[in-house]
This record gives sequence, structure tokens and C-alpha cells, in this order.
Amino acid sequence: MLSWIHSTLGQAWGPLRLFDSFFFLAAIGFATSALATWLALPRLWSRLPTDRGRAFAVNAELSVGKPVSAGLIFVSIFVLACLIFVPFGARCLLTLPLMLAAMLVGYFDDRRGGFSEYQLALMDAVIAVGAAMVICGFEPTTIWLPIWKGTLTLGPWLSIPLATGLIWLSINATNCSDGVDGVSGSLTGTAILLLGGLLYAVLGNEVVAGHLNVPFTREGANWAIMAFLMVGCVAGYLWYNAAPSLVLMGDAGSRPLGLLIGMLVVATNNPLFLLLVGSVILMNGATGLVKVALLRFFGLKILAGVRFPLHDHCRKELGWSNTQVLVRFMLVHLGLSALLVILALKVR
Repeated sequence: MLSWIHSTLGQAWGPLRLFDSFFFLAAIGFATSALATWLALPRLWSRLPTDRGRAFAVNAELSVGKPVSAGLIFVSIFVLACLIFVPFGARCLLTLPLMLAAMLVGYFDDRRGGFSEYQLALMDAVIAVGAAMVICGFEPTTIWLPIWKGTLTLGPWLSIPLATGLIWLSINATNCSDGVDGVSGSLTGTAILLLGGLLYAVLGNEVVAGHLNVPFTREGANWAIMAFLMVGCVAGYLWYNAAPSLVLMGDAGSRPLGLLIGMLVVATNNPLFLLLVGSVILMNGATGLVKVALLRFFGLKILAGVRFPLHDHCRKELGWSNTQVLVRFMLVHLGLSALLVILALKVR
């Protein structure tokens, strides 16, 4: 909306030129989203369902009775902020209904006591297909990889299924990573921040992209603004989710966050960025999905002595406190992500 105001009234009043600055929109949008979430959560969380605990989760009883589904609040704020701060672009804005859909799936799962695993997997797949179709479109997609100087062009018959699988994995890995105060929000917020920085400063900057020999992403700045808006929302949420937490994001928050990470990775046209910026998220959540799938469908037992999500193993078997889990996971996450992203761009 602000970019439209600039294009309509910018000539009449000079200061409106600020609304044409991607950096200004990202910075003000971040601050507005963070403040709105910080103000809204304590005023609205009494209307949210309460946590009933989870079977087999370590220390699940500590969360019983706390408001859950905070994602219903901060994802709604994110969508409104996108309508205000993100320049009008079909692909970015068409993803907003999908974010709301993922939020509602998570909310009803939190409220009802849970859909079946297969119902959730199917709903996640439908949302992932929609996101892949919106971002990839029905046109060839150019993929680039860190270790190969050239590019690879994929037709929609291949790019859409691959993007669907990546987004589905991101949704479920992020969802499985939720369970320790501050951990999921910190990990996902950092991943989204890194992706936003890449899309704004590297892939969305034609000069820098050319210097680093990576393809220029025309809508990179728009995606980056969306990323920074969500980081603001997550920051406002983490104020109340810091241990001991007062509110939990629930599936209503973790699923849209995973969806956004997956969509941002697809927007970079480099699928390996899911591994580069989300390595700890994948290790914490996705490894458990692989373990269960191999056992259930193929009868294969792997990592039998490891409890998943990995944060439960660290608390139960290694005796880590929640604070130790948060700090150590974040140290590994920041170190690995920064190292891998820098190496990927430099090798390229």
C-alpha cells in the first residue's frame, strides 16, 4: 500500500519518496510488526486455547495450561503488515492466503487436540503445492548451485514437484522443532533473517549478484521485506516465549513459519539454501521424520538410541536445561549457517 501511495502522491509531497525505498519499508515494517505483536499478544492470548501437553515429550507437563496458538495472532499481523509494506507483486501477495491456510490448519490442530498424522501430511501437501505453483508459475525455472558455475533450467513439470517437496519438508521440520521455550522462534527467526538478507543484499541486487556470479532475482527485495516483517513478528513473540514462557506459538505458528522458510528458499532458486540456513532445524526436526518413515514403511531401524526431536534427546539423555538447549542450538545454528552461506557464495 505504501508503494502505491508513493506512486500516486509522491510528486505532490517529497517525503513520500521514502516509500519507494526497499530498505525503509523493511526497517519500518520490521519495527511495526515487532511492536504490534508485542502489544497484541498479552491482550489477546486469554482467548487462545491452552496447551494440554504432548505424549512422550520431555517436560511436557510444564507447558500444560499455557496459552497456545500464538501464531494465530502474529501470523495475522504479518499478513496485514505485508499488505501495507510489501510493494504490490502477484507472487508475493498470492502467498498470503497460503500463510493463513497453514495458520488455520495449525490452529484447529491445536484446538481440537490433533488431526491424524496423515490428515496433516495431506493438508501440508496441498498448501505446499499451492505455494510451489505460485512461486514457480507455469514457466521454466532457473536453478543455480554453489559448486557449479552454470545454471539449470527446469520445466514446470519438474520444478513444481521439487518445490512442493522442499516446502513440505520445511513445514514439518519446523513444526517438529517446536517444544522448548525460545528455541523454535529463535532458530526460524534467524533462518528467515538470513534468507531475507540474501534476497535483499545479494540476489535482489543486480550489481552484487553479477559480482558473485549468481542469478539476479527480480522480486528479491519484495521477498526480503516479507522476511523482515516476519522476523519482527517473531521478535515480538519471543519477548513472551523466553523461558519461562508465558505463551506458545503452537502449530498455528510453527507451520506458517516453516511454509515461509520453504517459500523463501524456493524464491532464491537454490534449493540447497534450506540446508545452509536451516541445518539445525533439519537436524532437530527432519531427522525424526526420516527415522519414523523408514521404520513405518520399510521396517528399517536407524538411530535407535537417539530420541527425536533432538532437543528432547539433549534434555532427557544429556541432562541439558532448556536454557542450555537454546544457547547451544543457537550457537551451532549461527556458526553453521554463516559459514555455509559464505562458503556457498565464495565457491560460486
